[in-house]
Amino acid sequence: MITSTTARSRPLEQTTDHVNSFDAMLAATAPLAPITTAVVHPCDAASLTGALEARDKTLITPILVGPKDRITAVANTEGLDLSGLEIVDVKHSHASASAAVRLVREGKAQALMKGALHTDEVMGAVVDKATGLRTERRMSHVFVLDVPTYPKPLLITDAAINIFPDLMVKADIVQNAIHLGHALGIDTPKVAILSALETIYPKIPSTVEAAALCKMADRGQITGGLLDGPLAFDNAISRKAADAKGIKSDVPGDADILVAPDLEAGNMIAKQLMYLANASSAGIVLGARVPIMLTSRADGTLSRLVSAALAQLMVHHTLGKGVM
Repeated sequence: MITSTTARSRPLEQTTDHVNSFDAMLAATAPLAPITTAVVHPCDAASLTGALEARDKTLITPILVGPKDRITAVANTEGLDLSGLEIVDVKHSHASASAAVRLVREGKAQALMKGALHTDEVMGAVVDKATGLRTERRMSHVFVLDVPTYPKPLLITDAAINIFPDLMVKADIVQNAIHLGHALGIDTPKVAILSALETIYPKIPSTVEAAALCKMADRGQITGGLLDGPLAFDNAISRKAADAKGIKSDVPGDADILVAPDLEAGNMIAKQLMYLANASSAGIVLGARVPIMLTSRADGTLSRLVSAALAQLMVHHTLGKGVM
């Protein structure tokens, strides 16, 4: 029988140097102008409150897109003030997604924020080949976590969009996450390409793809970050574990970005850190014409605020580079 004392005899390595990275992200937005954001179907208390609090923090200037009577009913029930806000009145959630995307295409919105509707409805409008927001890059989701036992923000991708990404999709997933790292002020994000082990083993295809991604970075097909992989999860976040395996790299134990082999693995990693390590989370979709705040309907206000901060930082970083 393993007692609780025995089970805890190997403590986590990083426990004392942690700084609340979400506070730092919100502080970094202070000098920035709010970004005009189409809020898609904010027809429940959580999504409408989140949008208004993001407005109050000068993160976004919201345009509310959805059934006006339902939005105003929620506002009246919750005691929320909608004065001065533009409301685009449409009949239902599918129409809300289409109208919000149209606002972006018309140059009237710089970002999207998901409200009280399914992710598939939002992304269906975004990925439409004729009227959506596609670019030459594959869209991908990034979880940004503040983990109490890790000394800095931890980005995990992709855990919400690409189910079984192939090598070229993974290259876009990595590049999107690197660009977000730059927007967060990380000059050269350290990227750990995850698998079940740290050596190349052809029977586990993710180990081969991890090695290929690293070589793509060497050849300039992926830029702006420092990649290493394949790495098992322990090697990626623990210098001690990497040293025990003889892994010589600047990434293990200091990774900024964890790239999962598929959506299932990425989602499990992120949710385990949230529910077992008390990590706070935010989320954003990149690779479209504008960033998309893709929070869950169960997410709290902090998650929505930090997701808005990520979008604001990303928009201003991109504007500063002259891309948008």
